[in-house]
Amino acid sequence: MPKRLFHVLAIAIVLIATRAQALTANEAKAMAVGEGDARIEALRAAVAGADANTVRFLQALADDAVKVMGDRPVLVVDGMGVDPVTNAEVVLTDSAEDVMNNNRMRGELDTALAAVKLLSTDVKVRRDAVKTLQGEVDESKLPLIEKALAAETVPDIKEQITLLRAAALLGSTDTAKRLEAAGSLGESALAATKTLLVERLAVETDGAVKAALYKSLRALESRLAWGDRLGAIFSGISLGSILLLVALGLAITYGLMGVINMAHGELMMIGAYATYVVQGLFQKYLPGAFDWYLLASLPVAFMASALVGAALERGVIRFLYGRPLETLLATWGISLMLMQLVRTIFGAQNVGVENPSWMSGGVQVMGNLSLPYNRLVIVGFAFAVLLGVWFLIEKTRLGLFVRGVTQNRPIASCMGVNTARIDTYAFALGSGIAGLAGCALSQVGNVGPDLGQGYIVDSFMVVVLGGVGQLAGTVYAALGLGVLNKFLEGWTGAVLAKIAVLVFIIIFIQKRPQGIFAMKGRSAEA
Repeated sequence: MPKRLFHVLAIAIVLIATRAQALTANEAKAMAVGEGDARIEALRAAVAGADANTVRFLQALADDAVKVMGDRPVLVVDGMGVDPVTNAEVVLTDSAEDVMNNNRMRGELDTALAAVKLLSTDVKVRRDAVKTLQGEVDESKLPLIEKALAAETVPDIKEQITLLRAAALLGSTDTAKRLEAAGSLGESALAATKTLLVERLAVETDGAVKAALYKSLRALESRLAWGDRLGAIFSGISLGSILLLVALGLAITYGLMGVINMAHGELMMIGAYATYVVQGLFQKYLPGAFDWYLLASLPVAFMASALVGAALERGVIRFLYGRPLETLLATWGISLMLMQLVRTIFGAQNVGVENPSWMSGGVQVMGNLSLPYNRLVIVGFAFAVLLGVWFLIEKTRLGLFVRGVTQNRPIASCMGVNTARIDTYAFALGSGIAGLAGCALSQVGNVGPDLGQGYIVDSFMVVVLGGVGQLAGTVYAALGLGVLNKFLEGWTGAVLAKIAVLVFIIIFIQKRPQGIFAMKGRSAEA
């Protein structure tokens, strides 16, 4: 409430500076007493010349803080009565009745308050006001809109207020003004503008204005279509980056080591729950540093999953190398055990993991295209992890040993490489990357015991499609499947899109069993 009062006070100061018309007793009575249509007409008339008292009265009406004694409206402030015109104290009697606002009146109040908030000194308040007013303006709000347009200095807000002005003029009785408005609205990129144009076309009778409206509607639909296409591409890249994070671990455990690990999704789930635990610790012990909890979660999620993966390899998988069916069944059983363990510790319900403040919000690229910060961060993080894995495999001693053991285990052993230890390190690395994937996934959805089940099949498809043991193929396959899936969803729906993608992969593997990139060297000949 203090923040809202601050904004109202700031708007009041601006209105006083512009010498707005003062609220009268008759105006206050007309907005609070009578039939709905008459009150709305009075409200619209008052907004055009709103002063500080008018703003306060509108806010009080919206907050249900106005009573009527006889036919006299009275503000209720901290349990005391205040005259809305003179600001004098008024004794509230038992006969005072609450002002009742139906849904239509509440909508008009919200729109009116948004209109006066266009004059706020707070940029965020003005942006929110513009969003509220989109598709809701009429000619009665033109004086305030034009006043706000003259005072606005932020380019993108000024552009949006210009479109609001055009939308308000569209309902004018002056044909020239409607023509001007129809032309201006053709430059918009907002979905709300399309609704406005379609509604106006249904009632417009002037031929010239109708032609201008049709032209603007076609231009707007073309612009919105491009926004939808770019949105689908970004959504596909976002989904692909998540698949890439999940599949990178599999590219090591399955692609390099040949282990079909059905518990890979549960290793990812462990990373997500590790993030949840770190969030809780920061909330309890370091609330002032909460925005940094996600950075602290990365090593914790990696180590938690890596340790579980190492224990899994040393305790079970090392006895099953070369026996894929037994490995599949054993890791599937372990996945069920891990899910039940998590249910026992954290409960069966999903838990919430909050975004840090620096990951909230997004970048508004077009009217119907916004890029959320959390998705942008995950895309960048996925490629950072990819770069780290490539460097580790290609440029480090551990990577050299992993590649040597993968390509020819007996010769690597003869050269003095401890192949059993390298197996454990490689499996722990793949598991740790799964933990990082879980940490990233916690920022875009709920965390629950079944988190990993939704990604394990897709991630296996990515590794197989890209080429077993090929990091570059994993990247192409993850991004390609992500973009393809999102484009198909727009045409066929989510379920049919999944089926279509699966059919595509089956046909592709039939034609090219080695995937996008074939493995080279002795491992390919084995």
